[in-house]
Amino acid sequence: MEWKTCSSEYLHKGLWATLRVDKCEMPDGRKVHDYYVLEYPNWANAVAITADNKVLMVRQYRHAAGIVSLEIPGGVIEDGEEPEAGMRRELLEETGYEFSHIELISTVYANPSTANNKTFCFLATGGKKVQEQSLDENESLVVEEYTIAEIKQLLADNKIAQALHCTGLFYALMKLGELK
Repeated sequence: MEWKTCSSEYLHKGLWATLRVDKCEMPDGRKVHDYYVLEYPNWANAVAITADNKVLMVRQYRHAAGIVSLEIPGGVIEDGEEPEAGMRRELLEETGYEFSHIELISTVYANPSTANNKTFCFLATGGKKVQEQSLDENESLVVEEYTIAEIKQLLADNKIAQALHCTGLFYALMKLGELK
């Protein structure tokens, strides 16, 4: 079922996204011309639960969609960084919290038909605030705390717009025995 890549040409190389066009051949010999692929860095996010059982969420503006989005903390895994290390760094930068336990609960692709990156989702528990936020230059976000019941209601009410974050939340709720 796999296609053979005959050639690739880069149309744009950027810090956060790269666009290439591939020419491919299917197993039965049919040619696929001009197949566009978005290359993104891999991402990590976490359902982050504090020592007093509150779920940390971040609210921030997302320009491409033009919305203020309620999300779980996360971001880009840097070159050479392991996903868990990237997640711990992102949690500390975005929330100021460190977590006593962190485990991978899912690895998903945002859109494997057009993009090549993975998202690693973690469940982080035992969080304690150890510092203030340390945000990137173009980052502005507010940390909010919710109970697990409130998170379930936000999902039921379609109040969390980021699909990968909904996925992570559902995996975490399943892991925690909160879905029936």
